[in-house]
Amino acid sequence: MARVVIEHVSPTVDCGRHPVKRVVGDAVTVEADVFADGHDVLAAIVRHRRKGGRWAQTPMRHVNNDRWRGAFPVPRLGVYEFAIRAWVDHFGSWRRDLARKAEAGQDVRVDLLVGAGLVDQAARQTRSRKAAKRLQAAAGQLRSSAPVAQRLRAALDPELASLLADHAVPSPITDTEAAYEIRVDPVEARFSTWYELFPRSASETPGTHGTFADVEARLPYIQELGFDVLYLPPIHPIGRAKRKGPNMAPAAGPEDPGSPWAIGGPEGGHKSVHPALGTLADFRRLVQAAERRGIRVALDIAFQCSPDHPYLKEHPEWFRTRPDGTVQYAENPPKKYEDILPFDFETPDARGLWEELKSVFTFWIEQGVRMFRVDNPHTKPFAFWERLIADLKADHPDVVFLCEAFTRPKVMHKLAKLGFSQSYTYFTWRNTKWELEQYIHELTQTAGREYLRPNLWPNTPDILTEYLQIGGRNAFKIRLILAATMAANYGVYGPAFELCENRPLRPGSEEYLDSEKYQVRHWDLDDPASLRDLVSRVNRVRRDNPALQHDWNLRFHPVDNEQLLCYSKHTEDLSDLVLVVVNLDPHHTHAGWVDLPLEAFGLPPHQPFQVHDLLSEARFLWHGARNYVELDPNVSPAHVFRVRRKMRTEQDFDYYL
Repeated sequence: MARVVIEHVSPTVDCGRHPVKRVVGDAVTVEADVFADGHDVLAAIVRHRRKGGRWAQTPMRHVNNDRWRGAFPVPRLGVYEFAIRAWVDHFGSWRRDLARKAEAGQDVRVDLLVGAGLVDQAARQTRSRKAAKRLQAAAGQLRSSAPVAQRLRAALDPELASLLADHAVPSPITDTEAAYEIRVDPVEARFSTWYELFPRSASETPGTHGTFADVEARLPYIQELGFDVLYLPPIHPIGRAKRKGPNMAPAAGPEDPGSPWAIGGPEGGHKSVHPALGTLADFRRLVQAAERRGIRVALDIAFQCSPDHPYLKEHPEWFRTRPDGTVQYAENPPKKYEDILPFDFETPDARGLWEELKSVFTFWIEQGVRMFRVDNPHTKPFAFWERLIADLKADHPDVVFLCEAFTRPKVMHKLAKLGFSQSYTYFTWRNTKWELEQYIHELTQTAGREYLRPNLWPNTPDILTEYLQIGGRNAFKIRLILAATMAANYGVYGPAFELCENRPLRPGSEEYLDSEKYQVRHWDLDDPASLRDLVSRVNRVRRDNPALQHDWNLRFHPVDNEQLLCYSKHTEDLSDLVLVVVNLDPHHTHAGWVDLPLEAFGLPPHQPFQVHDLLSEARFLWHGARNYVELDPNVSPAHVFRVRRKMRTEQDFDYYL
């Protein structure tokens, strides 16, 4: 009868219903409550493998209060699995009790004979002849007529304990009921920097429709800004029926280009490119040119159609027909999107629809795309996404999916559990100190972090927040620094972001005036007011500091001013320690005292230390746990300090004063 109990295994998601997420090179730390009746010594291991491979095992160690811990690496893409095995360690229990009795001066001659029996049993169980001989010899020592002190030393020899651990067959054992899965993604799933750009607005000539070649010519600019993902909204043909005009006008003029999300026309659908952008070969050339610069091209996948999409004629059963004979268009009352028709996932031909939509991803993967931003996934069935992502990941484990789901929290979390690699978040609307601390703590320190990787966006083509509208240029700086330093994944919609585009369609609206969603725009990238230098510096700081390339290491620190937010990130060995202080008020100077956990930072309490502002290059000498900060948003709304824990020479003190 198995006596050991295994409970509260972590990391798991919904008791193992969904995989937890890691990236290549991570170490997976496994914990569980492991206990039994009585006072016997226990042993536990983590059994782990890449799914379909051979099991390996790693010992677990007791932490405290019946909590055990072990870790193993995940060096390759794909799905791994782990399970826990535990048992009563009879030899370990005997060895512990023997040592206690000997220390108390008790007669241990019978106990030595008991131990000899345990060693004999291990000798019979092992398949190694060499080990069996060593074990038999050890058992003989314990039974010998040698002095008790000599036999006791042999019994307590660490080499004998190691030999038993390697060759004794534990019985009975307790195993977790099932193996728990871990989906291992590429590193880009944990750390990436996204830049969204409308290709049709990439031409240097005002009034001219941009092309893939124009986007290729802009790659040096994007590289200079420091982005490693170039995200393109839908690049497919755009429907003409019910086309929207500028500023979402109900009727479009003959030259109005329409919304890229109204996908499909006579030129093709989801597997075609808009002819004004170029050819499929031009697109592949762009992907290859970007990769040579260390930039991945990400595509928007929007599963919806214009009334002109070929699917309407080829598969009318995939759409919902209303009683008047018209096809149901997308709407969010009172808003009407007559230029967009949603798929009917309850169609009798659901299997055919699902397979076709999967083939859309496969087609673009074949063109070299490995990153996708998925539009409105919360309006499609959960079962569809779970199956589709699992199927695609099985063949292409390096693909990354960004979930654009500004929806209810539980729906957002469910989509992340189903396999999306990253997720948009509510950061876009979190502005106050309390809001940011509470929400970022939720994203980085609670159970949801095992499956939801946040990607923070200060703006999108759909969202121009009130904070950016009224805060001016300083507001854009603040939101940039927050997004880029609080999360390992972040993105901006540009060039609107670096040019501080903040004109709303109307008061109270989050839509842009003259939105690129409905018209071609021309952007002056050389505008002196551009934030391009700041964006470039911030992204360089992210690349140069490993601490900023992770989420779980973020910690907030007290500041005695509600307009000042302070937090830090550091590597496990403290070789990289970044401390950020941000003035959340874009209009006024604020000052306050920051309290730091010196012991956690590895800083002596009575020794000064240097902080180097990576944005301004200013350097300060700080003393103790409490230090003064003052930030004028018109000069710089934030400090991004690298904390230097040791000063090498006396000259260092003079230099930084």
